[in-house]
Amino acid sequence: MNATAREQTGQRPSAEDIRMRTRMRRQARIMKAINVPMRRVLSLPFPTPLSRRLMLVTITGRRSGRLYRQPLSYVRDGEVLLTPGGGKWTLNLSEDQPVPVRLRGRRCHARPELVRDRAVVTDLLRVMTTTNPGVSRFIPFIASDGTIDQARLATALRHGFCVVRWHLYSRTA
Repeated sequence: MNATAREQTGQRPSAEDIRMRTRMRRQARIMKAINVPMRRVLSLPFPTPLSRRLMLVTITGRRSGRLYRQPLSYVRDGEVLLTPGGGKWTLNLSEDQPVPVRLRGRRCHARPELVRDRAVVTDLLRVMTTTNPGVSRFIPFIASDGTIDQARLATALRHGFCVVRWHLYSRTA
């Protein structure tokens, strides 16, 4: 029984569920603080060491219309970029709407494709961890050796996790 089911039936969450929630909250607070200087560095008009694995995406809030600049880790897979989509920022993406991206110091646009099929997500996560093993530190259901816990992945997918496949448009200066 997963944490949500336990809560709905009045059962207490397991120790593992509590640890994972605590870890995710702590990680979210840390990332919120780190993202402030990251936005500045990733906004620079030239490549930086950070821009090898991070890009800056400008997203419009679906209700507020406010612009958000979100630093995201990415892995190149042929002509597309892959990003783990474990956050509320993915709710502001529309697959038919390209968004501005700052990639390696250059502006371009990319069309997001939100991948939620479990088998495809598993394959894409394997590509991501093979290319950049550090990705596993930020995705709680991937072990440091790259093993994907399928039960926890299924739960994450039910709660909105996805992989964003970014289709790049031609770069502009």
